[in-house]
Amino acid sequence: MKAILAFLVAVVCCVYGSPVKRDSKTENVDLLMPTVQPKVKDTYLCYGMKMNETPTYIVGFRPHANKEIAHHMLLYGCKEPGVRDKNAIWNCGEMAHTTSSYSTAGVCGEGQQIVYAWAMDAPALQLPEGVGFKVGGNTNIDYLVLQVHYKDVSPFLAGETDSSGITLVTTDQQMPKRAGVYLLATGGRIPAHSVEYLESACPLRTDLTLHPFAFRTHTHTLGKVVSGYRVRDAKWEEIGRKSPQEPQMFYNATSPGMEIRNNDILAARCTMENNLDRTVYIGATQNDEMCNFYMMYYVNGDRIADQNSCFSSGAPYYTWESSPYAGNMNLKEQPQTVSLVPGEKTPKRKGPVAKLERAENPERRQQRPRGHAVNRNDFARLLQALNTAYDSDYKMYDNVL
Repeated sequence: MKAILAFLVAVVCCVYGSPVKRDSKTENVDLLMPTVQPKVKDTYLCYGMKMNETPTYIVGFRPHANKEIAHHMLLYGCKEPGVRDKNAIWNCGEMAHTTSSYSTAGVCGEGQQIVYAWAMDAPALQLPEGVGFKVGGNTNIDYLVLQVHYKDVSPFLAGETDSSGITLVTTDQQMPKRAGVYLLATGGRIPAHSVEYLESACPLRTDLTLHPFAFRTHTHTLGKVVSGYRVRDAKWEEIGRKSPQEPQMFYNATSPGMEIRNNDILAARCTMENNLDRTVYIGATQNDEMCNFYMMYYVNGDRIADQNSCFSSGAPYYTWESSPYAGNMNLKEQPQTVSLVPGEKTPKRKGPVAKLERAENPERRQQRPRGHAVNRNDFARLLQALNTAYDSDYKMYDNVL
């Protein structure tokens, strides 16, 4: 009798207690530029894709691009794209050159968030088991928009076309862990012949627990190291640190098992070294600079954090010391490795550097006259562009000036 009862209990547990396995087959979906021909260097082009009415989970990204042509690619999720016309290609570089070949609009018309980023011939990315970016359905990501920054357009002037883009590895199987991306970025400037720190810091406001599992750094040529941290109870823990001159892929987070919760401060620094004879400003062209730290994370369940970015005006307007959160950051205890390039022994110290005995590229020198100072109009233009470049609904610099 006991044996029969045990058998029946086992059957009931198998039928009702075990999850039903669904088909876990994946499908490859290409989001590629449809044979475009940008004619001006530093053109930013966007191309969108409508999502399904039922949710889809992206579990991998396979880039198709050459760093000599595509300076970088960004994949955005949008509630509404910048242009809704089917098969439309549009110029979406607010700070870059415009071209009459394409209409001009923002990346998104509404509800913008970053899903994936690529540069420097980074390889494919496979997300951890059970983790996926949820798009379509009720996610407010009704469109995916691919943005490509074209560095060199000489092949297109000779008649060639380009189909850079990304293959998305997707599944309709619900993932138990939903992925998201949090971006820390700055404005600012790097004086000639100096090492400068561009810094940002924001407290996280959420009722969720974030599990960072990967990070990516992005600057142009002056970036030496980009570092990101969680600060909790005035104690610093590294999320990631890398030279942006290496392939700009997503690397495994430094501290496996880290959790980020409400009121934790997220902080990042880009250590920049400028040996040119001119000040370099944050901007969208290859003659400008950028300072970005991307944190890829997952949450258990079906929600991700509403807050997805942290911006500062950067040096000389903003530093960690001048941050309203400096009192909670215990800056005296920040790691000594914040500005240490992996593989080197001495951190980069902020301040003047010796002038190198080499000539600067005349073309680059002409971009801004030597000794050019930022005036109010230049700065306002920069802030307006950054406000629209990342999220049309979030004005990050309303009270800087």
